[in-house]
Amino acid sequence: MKCEHCTRKECSKKTKTDDQENVSVDAPSPARENGEKGEFHRLADAKIFLSDCLACDSCLTVEEGAQLSQQSTKEFFRVLNLNKRCDTSKHRVLVVSVCPQSLPYFAAKFNLSVTDASRRLCGFLKSLGVHYVFDTSIAADLSILESQKEFVRRFHQHNEEQRALPMLTSACPGWVRYAERVLGHPVTPHLCAAKSPQQVMGSLVKDYFAKQQNLAPEKIFHVVVAPCYDKKLEALREGLSAAHGAQGADCVLTSGEVAQIMEQSDLSVKDAAVDTLFGDMKEATVRRHEGAGSDGHLAHVFRHAAKELFNEHVEEITYRALRNKDFQEVTLEKDGEVLLRFAAAYGFRNIQNMILKLKKGKFPYHFVEVLACPRGCLSGRGQAQTEDGHSDKTLLRQMESIYADIPVQPPETSAHLQEMYQAWLGSPGAQEVPHATHLSPVRCLGSLDIRW
Repeated sequence: MKCEHCTRKECSKKTKTDDQENVSVDAPSPARENGEKGEFHRLADAKIFLSDCLACDSCLTVEEGAQLSQQSTKEFFRVLNLNKRCDTSKHRVLVVSVCPQSLPYFAAKFNLSVTDASRRLCGFLKSLGVHYVFDTSIAADLSILESQKEFVRRFHQHNEEQRALPMLTSACPGWVRYAERVLGHPVTPHLCAAKSPQQVMGSLVKDYFAKQQNLAPEKIFHVVVAPCYDKKLEALREGLSAAHGAQGADCVLTSGEVAQIMEQSDLSVKDAAVDTLFGDMKEATVRRHEGAGSDGHLAHVFRHAAKELFNEHVEEITYRALRNKDFQEVTLEKDGEVLLRFAAAYGFRNIQNMILKLKKGKFPYHFVEVLACPRGCLSGRGQAQTEDGHSDKTLLRQMESIYADIPVQPPETSAHLQEMYQAWLGSPGAQEVPHATHLSPVRCLGSLDIRW
């Protein structure tokens, strides 16, 4: 039995029973730790299924498997419980960062507006003992700004001898892991060097925020609430940052895992506004970036490139579906000439077609927003799933409608962001903080070469 998104003709995994084949990691629930019982004793064990891991290539090592077991509610409650004990030397400041694509799930799940859902989630987390709750939109802002600069630079550098284009986005951990572990050259040089929003948020919390609060990075326990399981793998990939010497995200919980905790809690919750990195300011409203279900790298980079390279102001972006609704094209044309050709490729079928054409030198695009999940991040397997593990299409349509109604705020329009950008990245050497290095393929023993 092969994994759902496997591209191999034969499975390279050892023969297992059906149950063993599906379960990659099995971590005990919080209630079992030290025999303790509490209001969350009904939580299910944290499991990651191979069908949930969109980048599966037999690439989890034994060490990674052990580390992945810490990406669970058990680890979250362990730190919460330590903070309630007398030994203050083991206390840590709990920070939770919530992805904007998770909020429509909570809104639809609990029949709330997206603003009320954000406040309810924030209030609930603080009632558990979380100290700060942030929105990762600001990290996406920084990731987009860096991506804009990189694309313009690549566009100027691109020629027959030095093929810097197309630039492929690196915000989706499932796609990046697949590119690094399976594809390698000539694909990885095309990956954008800007860190993903989750990686940027890790640096913001463990470096910028830690300095603001006069805290050592290791005294902060940073939890990310995200729509997909691949974010857990991304937290492992990040490792220790050279800038602050600590892992950016200590624990990643899916939206579904957090919703389960909320449903099984009998705590009295008072709604609370989301915190910001700008002192005592609170998030007044929920905002998002332009994009049907993503952080909107395509739209924001396209507008910036049109203005910066051709002095063209783009008011409205028109998407044209080609092969299917998950492969769409955007072009900038003038006097019959195509100046920019961008694309959005969602889902592994479209990714495979893209790579095949790229290898053959028949891929005409300057920039591609690549996401492993069909329909984008909203359909991540960590949320909007039925009990039998399939996508809940009714709930997903409701989430898409909620997400579309959230106001769009371009990253360039935030004065606070510009101030923080200069304060944080304006110092010598700090320019490398929001950038990542993409790895060459590391094959696991017994794996087979991919066949296109």
